[in-house]
Amino acid sequence: MRFDKYGQLILSEDDICEIYLKEPEKILKQVLTDSAITIPSVLEITSPRFNQCNNTEISVIEFDAINQKVWHMPEEYKTLDIAKYVLDRCQNESELQRAGEELLLFQERNMFELLKYLKYLVDIMRKNNIVWGVGRGSSVSSFVLYLIGIHKINSLYFDLSIEEFLK
Repeated sequence: MRFDKYGQLILSEDDICEIYLKEPEKILKQVLTDSAITIPSVLEITSPRFNQCNNTEISVIEFDAINQKVWHMPEEYKTLDIAKYVLDRCQNESELQRAGEELLLFQERNMFELLKYLKYLVDIMRKNNIVWGVGRGSSVSSFVLYLIGIHKINSLYFDLSIEEFLK
């Protein structure tokens, strides 16, 4: 498979035929191809439609910035007060202090939508009995991610600095 500079998949006619033969109900209405063919519009898309870059005049950085504003999650998660959710899970003053500090850092970096999406992802995994890791790398330095359920390492207990995560 090949991707263009915007991260969009480019398929040949052979790729499209192979996909159609394996899973015809999942084929997209239109895909980017070497010869720019269009698949008949009678086929339906069963998953969220991701933005395509029709304006090739914008830079990859601009394209990425536009797409960072689009989150495919239910409305209840889009409107979730993630700060309140995290703070309500704190059990003592030191947890409140650490969560508050981290939330400010996440807010400064415009990462609240990401936190909402991670909460949605954890809920989906739990609902479907999907097992994920206990945590690894710098993410375990985040107490907020621990409270959301991304990992099972309490960074306060192990005295891990949030700066390790946000480097």
